[in-house]
Amino acid sequence: MTDTTAVSAVSAATTTATRRGVRFEVAGQQIAAWHYPGTDGTCVVMAGGFAVTKEPATDLFAARLNAAGHGVLAFDYRRLGGSGGTPRQVVRVRDQLADWQAALGFAATLPGVDPARIAVWGFSATGGHILNVAARNPRLAAAVAQTPNAGGLAAGRAVMRYQTPGAMLRLTARGVRDALGGLAGRAPLLVPLGGAPGEVAVMTTPDVADTRRALDPDGRHAEDWQQQVAARSVLRLAFYRPGRAARRVRCPLLVLVCDDDKSAYPPAAIAAARRAPGGELVRMPGGHYAPFLAGHEQAVAAQLAFLERHLRDPRDPRRGGGRRPSR
Repeated sequence: MTDTTAVSAVSAATTTATRRGVRFEVAGQQIAAWHYPGTDGTCVVMAGGFAVTKEPATDLFAARLNAAGHGVLAFDYRRLGGSGGTPRQVVRVRDQLADWQAALGFAATLPGVDPARIAVWGFSATGGHILNVAARNPRLAAAVAQTPNAGGLAAGRAVMRYQTPGAMLRLTARGVRDALGGLAGRAPLLVPLGGAPGEVAVMTTPDVADTRRALDPDGRHAEDWQQQVAARSVLRLAFYRPGRAARRVRCPLLVLVCDDDKSAYPPAAIAAARRAPGGELVRMPGGHYAPFLAGHEQAVAAQLAFLERHLRDPRDPRRGGGRRPSR
């Protein structure tokens, strides 16, 4: 444990959650996490999107889940945020999936947590990870993928509509130079997570304009969240198709899709939800960050209802009951 703080989430009402800093290890690296002790024996393991640290990515939802009684473990991937690992700001899908395995193992050891009642939560790129994580861990009690990037050629083309060919070529060239430099032991060449069309950035969709308002409206994460990533990371992400894993997900899976999402292609996420044997689909209006903004109450209500049905104590005769959202 490193410290204890109180974090507030403001919506229709204000809820306050107490959390403590904890660490666990993966591949010799220390992973930084927040643990919100629950009261019902459950634990929802959470992580941020592509190179987004745990505080801006999960604070808002973690506080609401915890207020409903759920335990929460929110962590930073290695080489990001408070976690260890070098070179910094390098995102590798394989490593992040390994971080998830370590986080799940650690969550099962937390005081008061029933290992049979652990769920996973992620949004955006990590929402895509959730499909793989759930497929690899059939004993999970539930999984929530919020505005997930399920990958695929159509998803890539949809995002590229909002970037100029010249900027895409420059981003690719910088990624190749960074990858070669990495082999030679050079420091990463960083690119911004978001930018305007024509700028060299990971994402230039219309949703970028909402990023700060959604994830860091009061600027309190500005010093800790480095909104850049190694250019080589983009090359790796371009070939990642987690939606393929959906058919192997055996636990209940909630996929929340925003119909006007320009960053995570809605049709790919909808298809993933329908491929999953226990998939449930919730659609709502708005862009990629709507669940953090105007659609927050709708998103929280859907997620809490889903978790209530699937994380109940096995001795509760109501477990698994209730009405599923329509597809």
